[in-house]
Amino acid sequence: MTSEELLQKVRKIEIKTRGLSRNIFAGEYHSQFKGRGMAFSEVREYQPGDDVRAIDWNVTARMNRPYVKIYEEERELTVMLLVDVSGSRNFGTVSQMKRDTMAEVAATLAFSTIENNDKVGVIFFSDQIEKFIPPKKGKSHVLHIIRELLSFEPEHTGTDINAALQFLTNAQKRRCTAFLISDLMDRKLGERLEARGEVAPVVIASRKHDLSAIQIYDRRDAEMPNVGLIKLRDAETGARVWADTSLSSVRNAYWKAWREQQEALETMYTKTGMNHVSIRTDEDYVKALMRLFKQ
Repeated sequence: MTSEELLQKVRKIEIKTRGLSRNIFAGEYHSQFKGRGMAFSEVREYQPGDDVRAIDWNVTARMNRPYVKIYEEERELTVMLLVDVSGSRNFGTVSQMKRDTMAEVAATLAFSTIENNDKVGVIFFSDQIEKFIPPKKGKSHVLHIIRELLSFEPEHTGTDINAALQFLTNAQKRRCTAFLISDLMDRKLGERLEARGEVAPVVIASRKHDLSAIQIYDRRDAEMPNVGLIKLRDAETGARVWADTSLSSVRNAYWKAWREQQEALETMYTKTGMNHVSIRTDEDYVKALMRLFKQ
């Protein structure tokens, strides 16, 4: 991609996603994510109507009359986008590839963030941490993120989501809102959430941060068409295999593997309490993101 083509793509995605974030998502974003954190401000004497659960019993005992703790909302929020750049994102059979949908979703969330004067950062990951863009504010920062979303090429092709979540936990000390944007094709993600006394990174990250999963998938990830004998290639390992798609047993086995993966993810969502949504590349992601915000 030439620099001129990249510039045109950046401009196109800016116009589309900035409009969405300003006209559709800004209100939902503000109401759902603003004020999530509460910081201690002061103590004052109890007044009729105050929540009795806010009484500071230590101060009350010293002053011999009831005092309550006052908290104020932490108005500034940090949003982290964890974007999957593994080999499987370079797949699409209908209108666009998974990587294109991921870029649009991430850009929309990024613009929603700066519309509310919050900071946004990005972690690009494969089976390694490929690139970390620390959270900042401002339009120029978001445009830099969009350029990276469109043009970044990773050094590795595999997937390790737990490694990305562990990096998030280590890099982001304060609680933040984090969006995991991936096709979630990582069998290790939902395995052994808590075993042998160890807690999986996905559990730790979901406890420390407000973590949501946005699964981007193609219709052919879930179902195989009847197109006869074809050669399939694993985009992450490079392995190749012939498959006779005219056999219903082959198509059913393919669908069953997809369902097992989805069921493992559902179990993970339940155990961790993560909000989540799935978006197909040929579907409108606006409604899906609205559902996620309302969760």
